[in-house]
Amino acid sequence: MTEPQTHTLEVPGATIAYDVRAAEGSAEPILLMIGSPMDATGFTTLAGHFEDRTVVTYDPRGVSRSKRTDGLAESTPELHADDLHRLIDAIGGGPVDVFASSGGAVNALALVARHPEQVRTLVAHEPPLAKVLPDRERAMAAIKHMRETYEREGFGPAMAQFIALTGHRGEFPADPKELPVPDPAMMGLPAQDDGSRDDALLGQNLVTCTHYEPDFDALRAASTRVVIAVGAESEGRWPVAGARARPSGSVRSPSPSPATTEVSWVTSSACRASPRPSPPH
Repeated sequence: MTEPQTHTLEVPGATIAYDVRAAEGSAEPILLMIGSPMDATGFTTLAGHFEDRTVVTYDPRGVSRSKRTDGLAESTPELHADDLHRLIDAIGGGPVDVFASSGGAVNALALVARHPEQVRTLVAHEPPLAKVLPDRERAMAAIKHMRETYEREGFGPAMAQFIALTGHRGEFPADPKELPVPDPAMMGLPAQDDGSRDDALLGQNLVTCTHYEPDFDALRAASTRVVIAVGAESEGRWPVAGARARPSGSVRSPSPSPATTEVSWVTSSACRASPRPSPPH
């Protein structure tokens, strides 16, 4: 594998920066690693383990090197999916394999729903899908409360809430104000408001990402193999509950037909299929 080569891609409303670690002579599909709002630097170590294939990482729009030109305050999974579609076209058109984590997993599900021909296999690691939780209304209210904290008090208090919320286990309370209110200073976060409201997580992607509901009919019809993955140490936390929840759509159980999406669940530390209820037809 060669040293990463950085490229830029002009897309509607942004300039996307991406890095290519080429594996000369490899017949394996390109492996695209994506996060959101995590940028390409978050995959530096992981990318180094795949010397048998070309690995591509990128900065989502509005993050690090990928500058927005559209003037919008938020990015939706559909918008990120369009950026990824254009990125895959730029690196050869696919089909590629995709490893996507957190918000990147949400965006990748949107990509597969729209452009399944571009993705051979998607491993979606812990997509934070609050809208498919059994207590979805309470979960989404807690997230909106966090966003309101950001708008009112700034980065530090809201990020402290975010850290606490990602570790939340069990059902959410009816009133999000009943959730613990962590002290940002105790977490090494700024307590003073600097007046900015353009944080990539809290400002641009928090609500649109977590409130997204995948197009389960489109995923079922796709040729892509979709694997939902969770971390063993994340057990019980709500992003894992969202990844494992029975969808309200119509993704069905794995089928032997290669023309039907295989939706599987794995625990990352064990690298094995873990027992899950089959999604409804």
